[in-house]
Amino acid sequence: MATPLTRLQTLIQTQCRIFNTIYNPTRSRTGNKILRQRLKGPSLAAYYPRRIATIKDLAKAYPEYEVIDEDEDDRLENVQITKSRGKGPPKKKRTKEVAVGKKKKR
Repeated sequence: MATPLTRLQTLIQTQCRIFNTIYNPTRSRTGNKILRQRLKGPSLAAYYPRRIATIKDLAKAYPEYEVIDEDEDDRLENVQITKSRGKGPPKKKRTKEVAVGKKKKR
């Protein structure tokens, strides 16, 4: 003998109340599966290690001391060497007329 539909619906309602789930008799898509999942933000934020203080931060914090960043000095020296050889980045255009004047003529 089959149980009446109303009896099954009341059973599902009480089941949802007991197990703290959403009663959805129309079976519409509500997104509860996604909302029940744990948040990913804290685990993604903990993936990367905390940033430690850099030499630039130390120089900014203590301007009365002379803090030398050897890596930055080496980089600037390499930039000067490449510029002297003509291998540096191109100069930025100054005005619109200079850029128009350098177009190819047909």
